Amino acid sequence: MTAGQSDAPDQIPHRRLPFWVALALSVALVGPTLAMSGNGQGLIGTVGKSIPLVFLIGLVGVSLVGYSFVRLTRHLNHAGSAYGLVGGTIGPRAGFFSGFAMLGAYWGFSIGTLALTAAFVNSFIAALQPGTDNPYQVLWLVIVVIGAVISFLLSGRDIQLLAKILLAIEGIGILAMIVLVVAIFAQGGAPTTGIDFSVFSFSGGDVSGSAVLAGVVAAFLSWAGFEACASMGEETDDPKRNIPRALAATLILTGVLFVVVMFAQVVGFGTDAAGLEAFQSSGNTLGDLGGTYIGQWFSLVIIFTAIVSAFGCHLATSATSGRMLYAFGRDGFGPKALAHIHADTGGPRRATWLVVIVALVVDLICGATGWPDMGTGNDAIDAYFLFAVAGSVCLMVCYLLVELAAAYFIGAPKFMRVHNGAGKIAGLVLPLLGAVVIVTVLWFNVKDADSWSAAPLLGLYWCVLGLIIAVALSGIAKRVGESLALELDMTPRTADPTRSA
Repeated sequence: MTAGQSDAPDQIPHRRLPFWVALALSVALVGPTLAMSGNGQGLIGTVGKSIPLVFLIGLVGVSLVGYSFVRLTRHLNHAGSAYGLVGGTIGPRAGFFSGFAMLGAYWGFSIGTLALTAAFVNSFIAALQPGTDNPYQVLWLVIVVIGAVISFLLSGRDIQLLAKILLAIEGIGILAMIVLVVAIFAQGGAPTTGIDFSVFSFSGGDVSGSAVLAGVVAAFLSWAGFEACASMGEETDDPKRNIPRALAATLILTGVLFVVVMFAQVVGFGTDAAGLEAFQSSGNTLGDLGGTYIGQWFSLVIIFTAIVSAFGCHLATSATSGRMLYAFGRDGFGPKALAHIHADTGGPRRATWLVVIVALVVDLICGATGWPDMGTGNDAIDAYFLFAVAGSVCLMVCYLLVELAAAYFIGAPKFMRVHNGAGKIAGLVLPLLGAVVIVTVLWFNVKDADSWSAAPLLGLYWCVLGLIIAVALSGIAKRVGESLALELDMTPRTADPTRSA
């Protein structure tokens, strides 16, 4: 989920990464083991056994977003993320707003994944005590403090080594998930309910359509970071061909994997009340199912990969948030103290420290107050799910702007000479259809919110704040947006007719 921009925008990285590296890094940054181990529990209370249906609908929505990224990165393949694509097409103020929404998303993910790391560590400890009715557990806030200290020490440093380790661990995790899926299907699922394909329906009216659509936000969370390879456009061989291919392949691979794995997990626990309760209260669903269907050793392997995946995601999202805070502070939005690059680490250490400190403080507040209660029975997972869903709402707002940017890129006359009008109908219809899907999902989340502090509303509050800033402080917003676009080398090149379409 990192953007990885250079502090010197005029220094273009050497193109050296082949297609498979861009694909592998994008898949790793999605974090399949993390997504499949911790993103289902919070949905049980609202959608019941229809989780696979939620993920199937989510795959359709994120695929439409993916199309827009593919369409834009065929021409705007530079070291930028969504805010760079928006700023380079719609304009700098929209780029600022998109960047502010993305900051909220990644800061929320940083808070949530720190808590989820604690949940997975306790799940690992419990797996070391097989046959124990009440296994010993460490207070999750203690693990959060230890994780924050490690994160604090690593802040502002180059995380390339971590990315390589994460890539290897995720590869093991994906293989383990495939083995687990085969084992569950081979054994016929839970003895009480078996392989139940009704999970792809609305359960005969037991689950409302609005509840399923509201749950799609959590499904989008699982694909957060799929666009990461777009930030490697200046480091990839033949980026106009390989970056779109990597984006599409990431969605295809993770899309099939997520839907199938979620289906296997639901039928593995069982689709009756007892099975769904076990799913909801699980500290690590893949680990628990691994112990049941294969053995304790397998459970330990898959939980360990989930711990590394969760903490790696925390480090990556903290680094990205810190990098964006640095950019904001440098351009006059925020304290100048954040606009500091540490001489030894070469990274924005102060800004990243702020992200980690806030993540720690928020998790400590959650632990001390018992808020939120998301119904999982696990305080750490409750905290994760609240801030992950809030972050997902911010990310969906950012994706909405990407959809509008893609349609604008095709329809605006000033970009005609860049794309030559190729595929104009699809280029207009599919992004606008994606925008409709996102708006619909967001509406059902807001409409069904049961309190002012509901997770979707927290994300919406952040986005509204960004919109107010963009309007009230339009000069600063314009300057920051322009700086982001210029830093990413976006604006000049979109209007350069010498670049091939």
